[in-house]
Amino acid sequence: MTPERLGLLWGITVFAGAIARLISSITGFPSVVILLLSGLLIGRSGLGLVEPLDLGQGLETIVGLLVCLVLFEGGLNLKLPEGSIRNTVLRISLLRLIISLAGGILIAHLFAGLSWPVAGVYSAIVLATGPTVISPLVEQIKLASPLSDVLKAEGLVLEPIGAVLALLLLELLLGDLHGLREVLIALMQRLGGGVVIGVVAGWLLSEILKKIKNQSSFGIELQITVGIIFLVYGICEYILPESGLPASVAAGFIVGKREVIDKERLDNLISELAQLAITVLFPLLASDVSWGELSPLGWGGVICVLSMMIIVRPISISLATIGQELDFKERIFLAWLAPRGIVTAAVASLFSIRLEQAGVLGAGRLQGLVFLTILMTVGIQGLTAKPLASFLNLIDSKN
Repeated sequence: MTPERLGLLWGITVFAGAIARLISSITGFPSVVILLLSGLLIGRSGLGLVEPLDLGQGLETIVGLLVCLVLFEGGLNLKLPEGSIRNTVLRISLLRLIISLAGGILIAHLFAGLSWPVAGVYSAIVLATGPTVISPLVEQIKLASPLSDVLKAEGLVLEPIGAVLALLLLELLLGDLHGLREVLIALMQRLGGGVVIGVVAGWLLSEILKKIKNQSSFGIELQITVGIIFLVYGICEYILPESGLPASVAAGFIVGKREVIDKERLDNLISELAQLAITVLFPLLASDVSWGELSPLGWGGVICVLSMMIIVRPISISLATIGQELDFKERIFLAWLAPRGIVTAAVASLFSIRLEQAGVLGAGRLQGLVFLTILMTVGIQGLTAKPLASFLNLIDSKN
């Protein structure tokens, strides 16, 4: 690809994302849906102006760096609920890991026609809710605590787990791993290794920021923060692929808990960078989806996603909240709201490329089904979240 063509690709992608954000701010429609639609318009499904594969091997690195920036921002603002509510988050995460994974595999195979191994990869990819969608949605509808904290924490806990598990199931499918025992060992290694590296990096970053007390040097603080985030990602990917995701969340969480800097100002700037990353990533990744990958799914794909929304999630939430301090109305809302976000889209796009290169059948259907899941969950649940919260009297009246 020529430098001129590469510059045009980035220019069109960023401009499309910016216009999508503008439309969202004017109409109030969920920005993620419009960002995805803008990607479909400029990509293979529409005008054919953007082809992510033209970026070559650099695509995975660019996506990984931007996703880690988004997850660091999520960890920076993560508020772990106290007491029994914390136990609720852990129970939801554990049971959803088991029930949603198994249910997703079965449903994707039966209704969407994916082979069992590819269905396993799909189920792991869409396992987690998207913090990049949940957080602004919860703030927009002014959802009361502790439900708002539960939803945010659930996404940040499960998203790295789902991404790492999806990678390991992909490696199992491609023959790089042999048996579920190796998958479980590798899962613990990459999650544990990522968290350890992230905690160390977060502590180191907070210590460096503690030494920078000059108010006029805040730009340096931001640059140091971004530099360490990207360095952590590079080290993690070099040592343990995909461990950069849990490392980013852990690093952000540690920095957020140590009161050594002007956290609010840093948070505002990191948040803006994260939003810019989302504005670029969603159109870029969606541009790689073609109608040829969505249309063969037909009603089977729609039924698959609806089953995940109205059967699998409610079952897992119902079991996880037995005996917990959440009333019936809160459980209903929790069972309904589960939109998927940017990490889901990023992982699906990158894995689809690897499957296509390996000659595995169903790679295009996998990507199409994942993006259909994002569109339906964000579109349907995003539009109905505020009316449902109002009907159930779950809106915080103090805001």
